[in-house]
Amino acid sequence: MKSSDQKKILIIRFSSFGDIIQALSVVSALKKNEKNFEIHWALRSDMRELASLHPDIDKIWSLDRKEGLKGLFSLAKNLGREHFDYVYDAHSNLRSFLLVFLLRFFGFFTFFKRPKKRFLRFCLFTLRIDFLKKDRRGMLTFQRPLEKLNLGEFDSSRVQWHFPQGMIDKCRQMIKEKFGEGMFVTLAPSAAWEMKRWPLSYWKNLIELMSDTKFVILGGPNDFFCADLEKVAPERVMNLAGKLTLLESCALVKISPLVIVADTGILHVADLFGTSAIGLLGPTAFGFTTGKHVKILEVSLPCRPCTKDGRGKCSRKIYQQCLGDISPEEVAIEANRLLAN
Repeated sequence: MKSSDQKKILIIRFSSFGDIIQALSVVSALKKNEKNFEIHWALRSDMRELASLHPDIDKIWSLDRKEGLKGLFSLAKNLGREHFDYVYDAHSNLRSFLLVFLLRFFGFFTFFKRPKKRFLRFCLFTLRIDFLKKDRRGMLTFQRPLEKLNLGEFDSSRVQWHFPQGMIDKCRQMIKEKFGEGMFVTLAPSAAWEMKRWPLSYWKNLIELMSDTKFVILGGPNDFFCADLEKVAPERVMNLAGKLTLLESCALVKISPLVIVADTGILHVADLFGTSAIGLLGPTAFGFTTGKHVKILEVSLPCRPCTKDGRGKCSRKIYQQCLGDISPEEVAIEANRLLAN
């Protein structure tokens, strides 16, 4: 039961990894607001643990994709009993639209939506007319629809992120058993689409250039190429690709002195947690970060950006030139500078 001065808000963001991480940035500001928000979050069941990271989310609601429309109706029925004052559709897809539509039958609420801006994306990627310069930073696009609530600054830097007991210590122990004490750098070389991956040979060269540095590799269970990076210097490279859960990967980013990563969810984890990072951005439009602790490396080409998420074909004569022109030497220099600070 909420108090008379408390407002209830439901945030709907079902997936994906990087988008949920970026959307978490709105939670702290909601809690600091004078309206004293009670915050609920609806997301896919396989992403539930990500929302549990934020200690200020009061209740998490999950939807199993296997249940289809039946599961969506059941979720709407349960959410309808909460009588929300505000509903924020931070996903804007068919599933979230149906959920909001069903919730309308349970009472009135103030509605906010994060727009997809599909026509403006068409103008950018097809007509090469850019009206989306303000939408380069994903976190800000999640925060902007709630500006009418006068929340003030969205600052998550002081959040005490909630990991399951012992998870942080487990990550530290894994590093210690492999390397002993000392500094290490986390590399996240994979991405959902090949076109936004920095070339594998560049990652190998980076490891060779930083010959006094120890590296931990993050990746998914199908990122078999990560084993090749460990072979470059087995004594100072540990390949954890496919060996950690999403939450454990986040915990490792939390304790990392530095993360080097392409436009993937791990980049936004570092941004949210305040972890120093280098982001290698190529063809994509919306992977930019907000924190000063993240250094974005990119090159200026007339064809950039050419894709929302890395799908499509490269139009350059030199394939993937936007990433290929970011040299391992440049990344090594920047990494050493950040490690020295």
